Amino acid sequence: MCILYHYANANDRLVLGTSDRSELMIGYYTKYGDGAADILPIADLYKVQVRALAGYLQIDDAIIRKRSGPMLWKGHYAEQELGMSYEEIDSILYCLLDLKGSVKDTASMLGVEEERVRRVLRLVRSSRHKRAPPRICYIYNKNK
Repeated sequence: MCILYHYANANDRLVLGTSDRSELMIGYYTKYGDGAADILPIADLYKVQVRALAGYLQIDDAIIRKRSGPMLWKGHYAEQELGMSYEEIDSILYCLLDLKGSVKDTASMLGVEEERVRRVLRLVRSSRHKRAPPRICYIYNKNK
């Protein structure tokens, strides 16, 4: 990321990020790593929507079908690490976040176990800090 920002700054450019809404909401990225960017053009789209958009744009099928993953080691795939498909994660996120459904209602609507919904909700809650700007430690009291 430092190298990308070096070249962006040297050439008066911005760093374009690749994170989608699914990754951002469950925290499946490294803060200030692959999550660092000046603009996130697909951050409002769930992963399944990004794949659908890629199909609409006639992106090569091999790219669309490529398994998501950080590939920190050979065979390292996101869905395997997360223990569920992005189709399931996105459906749960949509029901919880967009429809404002409860855990029980989401599980019932999707026909999944409540524990799977709670697991996604825990990921969202535990990664909240990644989506927030850094906190400022105010040291100087201007009112004195």
